[in-house]
Amino acid sequence: MAEDLSAVARFLYESGTLKHARRTGWWMAGVRDPESVAEHSWRTSLIASVIAKLEGADPARAAFLAVWHDSQETRTGDVNHLGKKYADGADPLAVTADQTAGMPQTLADTVRELVAEYEANESREAVCARDADKLECMLQGIEYQAQGYRGTQRWIDNSRKRLVTESGQRLADELLAQDPLDWLNTAMRRPD
Repeated sequence: MAEDLSAVARFLYESGTLKHARRTGWWMAGVRDPESVAEHSWRTSLIASVIAKLEGADPARAAFLAVWHDSQETRTGDVNHLGKKYADGADPLAVTADQTAGMPQTLADTVRELVAEYEANESREAVCARDADKLECMLQGIEYQAQGYRGTQRWIDNSRKRLVTESGQRLADELLAQDPLDWLNTAMRRPD
């Protein structure tokens, strides 16, 4: 007999709300239409795989952790650092336990273990995923700044100084040295 997947289906619908949930800290920097949590999580996962590979960690595991790192925000919303000063933060492990209730046990256990590993920040992959989260925020801040949002420098600086891996720090330096459209200019100069 097949396992009941109704809780999984509900979670898949729930996870879609992250495509509409905005990263609220950017509003304080004056960004009118900031990226969604889903957009942030996608690029964070990509960056996590890059950092992990460069650091000799498992890139697939780091990306897997990064995919789930903000999944609780379907229920809590994106609470920025100022908001956390005034509101008690929800426990990501408790939120994840609620989100995965009723799922097949092997799936629920996997998701709960991923979130616990990310939150503990002890494995090499978790460290890489956390650095990716900071690096993605820095990168987004640089891009917003290039679009004229001058208030993002605080996010750029704070994210940069919180990086712990050598690869994350080196990537940050490289990103700061480039214009966000350097990739396009380089690609356009290449002969067909």
